[in-house]
Amino acid sequence: MAVRMDRRDTIFTLLALGAAAGPTLALAQTAKPPRRIATLDDGHESSRARGWTAFRKRLQELGYAEGKGYVIDARWGKAQVERLPALAAELVALKPDVIVTASTSAALAAKKATSSIPIVFLGSADPVKAGLVKSFARPEGNLTGTSTVAIDVSGKWLELLREIAPKTRSFAFLTYTDSASAMQLYRELQEKAKPLGVAVQALDGRNRGNVERAFETMARERVDGLIVSAAGTVVDQRQQIVEAAARQRIPAIYARRDFTDAGGLMSYGADYDAIFPRGADYVHRILQGAKPSELPFEQASTFKLVLNLKAAKALGLKIPEAVRARVDEVIQ
Repeated sequence: MAVRMDRRDTIFTLLALGAAAGPTLALAQTAKPPRRIATLDDGHESSRARGWTAFRKRLQELGYAEGKGYVIDARWGKAQVERLPALAAELVALKPDVIVTASTSAALAAKKATSSIPIVFLGSADPVKAGLVKSFARPEGNLTGTSTVAIDVSGKWLELLREIAPKTRSFAFLTYTDSASAMQLYRELQEKAKPLGVAVQALDGRNRGNVERAFETMARERVDGLIVSAAGTVVDQRQQIVEAAARQRIPAIYARRDFTDAGGLMSYGADYDAIFPRGADYVHRILQGAKPSELPFEQASTFKLVLNLKAAKALGLKIPEAVRARVDEVIQ
């Protein structure tokens, strides 16, 4: 039996349906899309996995749920600095709310690709000398972030190595030689080495083959001290580097504790576990409406000296009490 609805019944039914759907439609119209965060890293995904995990964790603590509150578009240079400009352009085309970079080379590429999208830079040795910002207090432009102050730390690496191995006269600086920040740091090391009467040479450690050739050079030229940078592409080779240094009995100091965890002798540098969460704080403030030019560049305030006693004993090194007193953490 067919049911008839006259015109008045139809109108009442549509009004009722509209009233029921009203709140749902209103919510759909007011629901905010997730914020889009772009990340540009010159290394491989494994290079700074720990740091990026800490970055996401801090965003969650700030109230951003991944996939709902924010989405990340990540690009990796994979130790090929020449790829960074194209990767930066890809990210800019996605129109993210903010770009986060993890190396000086990546930051320079991002800054060249956009003058309007905010950029948060994590871990620069010295952003002023690198030409990224005008000053720490007044960054100007569209870029701000945090600095490891590695330029100031470089002298400590030489000092610490010479304290535990006083006869050291020649050093190798194992790094990513295509990195603008790394070479800036190398020049600073050379200046710090001159008054001490010691020599420093830069060697590339971006992949296994380069690390192998670097240690062949150290053996041939009788290098007796090693400084290893914090470059993500070098951190990827940490096990190979630590084992080669032990095999050639070269005292080494590392800019990242990842190396001492892997069996290396000693590390001294900024606490990277703190730098990436601070980057998330900068991102949060920018998403809340702050401009990068209004956010001073922050210098790392926490530095850690980690000593691996097992590695020291294997090298036959006696750690002076003056060094032991400054150690923040000992690995047995």
